[in-house]
Amino acid sequence: MSAPFTVLIPARMASSRLPDKPLADIAGAPMVVHVARRALQSGALQVVVAADDARIVDACKTHGVQALLTRADHPSGSDRLAEACGQLGLGGDDIVVNVQGDEPLIDPQLIDAVARILAERGDASMGTAAHAIETVEDYANPNVVKVVLDAKGLAHYFSRSPIPFARDAVPGSAWWKEATKLPAAAQGMAPLRHIGIYSYRAGFLRAFPQLAPAPTEVMEALEQLRALWHGHRIAVHVTAHAPGPGVDTPADLERVRALFAT
Repeated sequence: MSAPFTVLIPARMASSRLPDKPLADIAGAPMVVHVARRALQSGALQVVVAADDARIVDACKTHGVQALLTRADHPSGSDRLAEACGQLGLGGDDIVVNVQGDEPLIDPQLIDAVARILAERGDASMGTAAHAIETVEDYANPNVVKVVLDAKGLAHYFSRSPIPFARDAVPGSAWWKEATKLPAAAQGMAPLRHIGIYSYRAGFLRAFPQLAPAPTEVMEALEQLRALWHGHRIAVHVTAHAPGPGVDTPADLERVRALFAT
């Protein structure tokens, strides 16, 4: 049985590639409402949308989804969720799962797993998820974030670069599928794609925005590297399944609408 947890869904209207994204209609309901409905199928005690605009709050309430209004000037989703923790009166040890507001096909079981891994790992300040990369194209794609784990299943490093780098492999090959050619110590290893879902204890989440940005975070544009830079550990749940498609662009939105229509 997992420890109790709250799902928080950050939602903001500004999006350079898809304006008013949280309210984009999918099968008769705003996208952020679909995200909340999926999260409500998890074991969460409560699911709350943390919005930067009253229109999002009103849309959520119309569809029976709990939402609260946060400041519009937060520089990141983590800052928005830190404010939401305060508004909800969450205790320092309460577990929070950050589900992105553009994931209308998020797997409720993945939410449970990311909450559970943090509850089970007292040596970690955060939890997240990853799955094995299948193709060379994804391995080389800088928009596909990779993570390397240590022997305890904690994140070693996140990068947009292809990591781990197999020095002796044929350039451009799917080296992880050629098991017989790998050194004994690397048998069974495959590169992992990071999935952008996080669990935190509320006390850490409130403190995180106060940590100085890390040089690696700035270079890679990956906020989770701030936690590693400051000595915090991130436990990683490795799932066998890739997540459903998220929505970043109008083309993504049309693909997801088509899936809901089938």
